[in-house]
Amino acid sequence: MQEKNGKDVRLFIYHASQCDPKKCTGKKMARFELARLFEQVNRIPRESILLDPMAEKALSPEDNARKGITVLDCSWEHVEEVFPQLVRLNLQHRALPYLVAGNPVNFGRPFKLTSAEAFAAALYILGNKTQAQAVMDKFNWGHTFLELNHEPLEEYSRAKDSKEILRIQSEYM
Repeated sequence: MQEKNGKDVRLFIYHASQCDPKKCTGKKMARFELARLFEQVNRIPRESILLDPMAEKALSPEDNARKGITVLDCSWEHVEEVFPQLVRLNLQHRALPYLVAGNPVNFGRPFKLTSAEAFAAALYILGNKTQAQAVMDKFNWGHTFLELNHEPLEEYSRAKDSKEILRIQSEYM
């Protein structure tokens, strides 16, 4: 897999303490030093890309992740309550395109990704495929996510902008 650049993208997690700690992919990533965990909103690095399912713009290879990527690690039941708190921060809000979960809890469900899956998808789309693989390698089901989504991830990674991502996404929905 060819990398977009030789550097790993810094990964950040705002942990809302709403999930089962035994199943929390964000905490596991932090334990393996693949991501940095924050428990206060104001600690999220400014200008990082926030993976936001309610964002108006889709993540695409034209986005610049030099300030890192941030994921909100919270329960899907509370996502609509938590994301509005982050709107006032100076972050680049981006939505991931259509992908299906490979994790055992939400297997096959569109858009219901774990934090690790969201990071891996973003990294892949941005051209950091080796780093995406390294994230998924920490989970025994990680290969499943990448296999299930290989074709769309490849297409998304070749898109030129958000509009093209949306066009490609429409073919999978």
